Amino acid sequence: MGNKILITGMNSYVGNSFAFYCKDDFDMTKISLKNNAWKDLDFSKFDSILHVAGIAHVSKKHSLKDKYYEINTNLTYDLAQKAKKEGVKQFVFMSSIIVYGDSPPIGQQKIISKETIPEPNDFYGDSKLQAEKKLNKLKDHDFKVAIIRSPMIYGNGSKGNYQKLIKLAKYAFIFPDIKNQRSVLSIDNLNKFLKEIFQNQESGIFLPQDEKYFCTSAFIKEYRKNIGKKTILIRMFNPLIKLLSKKINLLKKIWGSFVYQKK
Repeated sequence: MGNKILITGMNSYVGNSFAFYCKDDFDMTKISLKNNAWKDLDFSKFDSILHVAGIAHVSKKHSLKDKYYEINTNLTYDLAQKAKKEGVKQFVFMSSIIVYGDSPPIGQQKIISKETIPEPNDFYGDSKLQAEKKLNKLKDHDFKVAIIRSPMIYGNGSKGNYQKLIKLAKYAFIFPDIKNQRSVLSIDNLNKFLKEIFQNQESGIFLPQDEKYFCTSAFIKEYRKNIGKKTILIRMFNPLIKLLSKKINLLKKIWGSFVYQKK
């Protein structure tokens, strides 16, 4: 079992959480990729790499397109090439459910299985998928590649869509009652999962998720209950929201049904 792990990304929520969770299990080193200093680092002393550094899904601005490919695709490949050349045995890459595209309109369900072919519909998703393809060209008996296509990750200190929902929950005393389902992954479950990936030197494509699917309306109501606030769930505007969701991506993100198949 390899026990020396290099984590890329100094300020990564996933990287920092995993480093804390497994501080007694592995010998871990964190580095930044924001300059070229990593190119001079001796990778031969590491058994595995957890690559979490990258540009998050924060913008669809076309002006950022080249940056996404430069960092999420090309930097990932350059890092993996160096790792393989210097004898690292395993490369673990944090990809995303977004390689399968967007949520469907409200009322429809998108179910992803191991056989589903990725179809990203923006350059963030495609930059992740192109990185996966490049990594898979490098894998062999001596260089294992594990690709983690995570759904929304949540937990204390998490960023992104989960924090937006928390903010919304604080004020949403009236909220649409829509029964959607989404795959999500708690940071605790991700940490346990990653620990197994490293302990067993796993390779392949993985679609981890929590046991239960996530329902946005139920989450808002439960969260507000826990902070001592009541919530009125109403269905009056559901037909209008469903109609608008065909055009407005944000509505699909909030109430769409986008899940990994249960095993």
